[in-house]
Amino acid sequence: MRVALLAESFLPHMNGVTNSVLQVLRHLDAAGHETLVIAPRAPGPASEPVTERTELLRSVPLPSYPQVRVVFARAARLTAILREFRPDVVHLASPFILGWQGLAAADALRVPSVAVYQTDVVAYAARYGMPQATAIAASHVARLHRRATLTLAPSTSALQQLEGLGVDRLRRWGRGVDAERFAPERRSDLWRDGAAPGRLIVGYVGRLAPEKQVEDLRALADLPEARLVIVGDGPSRPMLERMLPDALFLGHLSGRALAEAVASFDVFVHPGESETFGQTIQEALASGVPVVATGRGGPLDLVRSSIDGWLYRPGDLDDLRARVLDLAGDEAKRRAFGRAARESMMDRSWESMCRQLVGHYEEAVALRPIDDALMARPSARPVTPVRQEPTRPWRRYVALGDSLTEGLCDSSRMPDGEFRGWADRLAQMLAQRLTGPEPFRYANLAVRSRRMRHLVEDQLPVALAMKPDLVSILVGGNDLTGLAVDTLQLTRDLEQAIIQLRATGCEVLLVTPFLPRRRAAVLLARRFAAFNSELRRIARETGARLLDLDAFPAIGDLELWADDRVHLRSRGHRFVSYRAAEVLGLPDAETLGGLDAALHADDDEPAPGSWFTRDALPWVWRRLHGRTAGDGRTAKHEDYVELPSGGSRAGARIV
Repeated sequence: MRVALLAESFLPHMNGVTNSVLQVLRHLDAAGHETLVIAPRAPGPASEPVTERTELLRSVPLPSYPQVRVVFARAARLTAILREFRPDVVHLASPFILGWQGLAAADALRVPSVAVYQTDVVAYAARYGMPQATAIAASHVARLHRRATLTLAPSTSALQQLEGLGVDRLRRWGRGVDAERFAPERRSDLWRDGAAPGRLIVGYVGRLAPEKQVEDLRALADLPEARLVIVGDGPSRPMLERMLPDALFLGHLSGRALAEAVASFDVFVHPGESETFGQTIQEALASGVPVVATGRGGPLDLVRSSIDGWLYRPGDLDDLRARVLDLAGDEAKRRAFGRAARESMMDRSWESMCRQLVGHYEEAVALRPIDDALMARPSARPVTPVRQEPTRPWRRYVALGDSLTEGLCDSSRMPDGEFRGWADRLAQMLAQRLTGPEPFRYANLAVRSRRMRHLVEDQLPVALAMKPDLVSILVGGNDLTGLAVDTLQLTRDLEQAIIQLRATGCEVLLVTPFLPRRRAAVLLARRFAAFNSELRRIARETGARLLDLDAFPAIGDLELWADDRVHLRSRGHRFVSYRAAEVLGLPDAETLGGLDAALHADDDEPAPGSWFTRDALPWVWRRLHGRTAGDGRTAKHEDYVELPSGGSRAGARIV
């Protein structure tokens, strides 16, 4: 795989972002992947190249923090660099300014992008006392990550924060730790004698900047028989040295020197509340050092309170002091916590994390064509479909909806005037899955032209009385094509219907409505996108199974649509039925679908007459007279029909 990696921070400035970028590069190269790094050029001693291809761009220092460099690259320049490299995926490391331009370049080339959220710039802006910048930063972060094909966040709190900003397609991806470098064996009595002879060492490692809240360590300045040791550098160092005159400031350490220092601590303390992860916490745990950290942000996923450390109440410095004293005064507890800490890190190698990362790259590659096929961008985009296992062998299936579920235009192997449809086809597959003589029961309450209110008021009560164990719902298309549409009210009504069904123990298959890929359909695309975005939320919150047809761009292909231009032809119904079977976990659905398509290749005969006189004029006449195609019609299977199971030879019959 060819990976272009854009980093807001890079050598010679070392921080958490740079470190993770270097680790990713090393492991991708070791696994045989080709990499390109695009990063800011910064003054300082040249370092050994970490990859064959590196593009360092002109940058300027951030006025209040000169170690941080800002690149103002034109999207056209980045596009040219990426076009020459031909990446399979663009990796955005802690994207903000360079990352935004990189996204524009990736979109121009239709290359998938994976944005790795590492820096909580919103919290940083607040910490630096810039309330107006905080709102701007939040808006920018939300837009950037919603635009990326996939976003990786390192912790539960980071996922929740991004979800609160409306970011979709989130995956959790943590950081690896070098458990060979950071290990209890690095502990050095000689180092300890030089730092604090005969005393307990309470240590901190990290950047010395306002967002790290290192000043909170003043609560530990006068601990009896202990010394505070601070590793790191940054703009806050002069102020901290004045505030903590008895602390030992060692400046920036790296490599073996850093590993020796961390392993030689007795207690590691981490006060920052805006950490998206906490890499130095991992390194302390791998070194067998118990950790006391704030109970907010990244530490929540790393520190197991009362097992390998303590989480103190955020902002409560008395609690911080009490937790450190608890460990300082009990050597046996420190040793027990340290052993547990080391064990917790043994499965968090960078090699394992990078294998996971490549899996996320592959998912992004699969998602990009889906995004390109969307006619309008929903707030929650479709994801790659995942085959689910059936929870049980369903025996009573009821289909609800409109003409699409009724099966209009699917006349394959049917008498004149009768239709099959995707739900009928799905029912047959479900019946064949059963073994034994007991029949499978199926009802189809869908009627053409029906809207959401008809489903809620007419179809739902009947379905509830039939006590099904599986219900499918495909509805909303007729509402969304009306002149005035309240999308939120539609989804609220649908959500309540699903809640009622789920309360009976019934499984619900929810299907997103869809449009043909025609020029005129663009006028309705935003409505459908907003509706389907809400359906994704409803499925997630109610536990319904979702057949998200937006994840299958082929559903818009005109070869699946009937001559009337608004319904599916037989091959379209077959397509939906097999996608539904996959969601329900029926085995070999894809293979069966291919065989079925071959057997029925000639089923779709052209309709006689012109579209205008055959379909358009009757529709206009009905609209002018306040009528619909479903007036006076009843459901084709308004009571259960018994279908023979896979172990029975009986024919279908109505109950």
